[in-house]
Amino acid sequence: MHLLGHLVRFIVSALMLIIVSWIVPGFSVGGFWSAFFLALVIAVAAWVIEGVFGKRITPFGRGIVGFLVSALVIWLAQFIVSGVSTSIIGAILAALVIGIIDLFIPVKTPFEGGISGRERAK
Repeated sequence: MHLLGHLVRFIVSALMLIIVSWIVPGFSVGGFWSAFFLALVIAVAAWVIEGVFGKRITPFGRGIVGFLVSALVIWLAQFIVSGVSTSIIGAILAALVIGIIDLFIPVKTPFEGGISGRERAK
């Protein structure tokens, strides 16, 4: 994927986090740049966790683990990204709302593997 595609995904993720901060009590994002860096931290953490767990986990287990890890990452990110504050319950609710929004508007992390244009052309 090109740099522009990665940038667009991070912008969409940041906007989604801002919307979630308006909906979820106990979860707040200070502004666009805080949301952008939070999206970056979440994407990097997801990439690392996917590398650790790989494909060894079942789809059902991946959903539960993914939800819990998302809540944990959101909660821990408040200590890394300025302008983000959340409680444990706020992080759990934010992960739930992000998961629901992701059902309708899927935003993949830029680190997810996929078939490149060259491989599709073969």
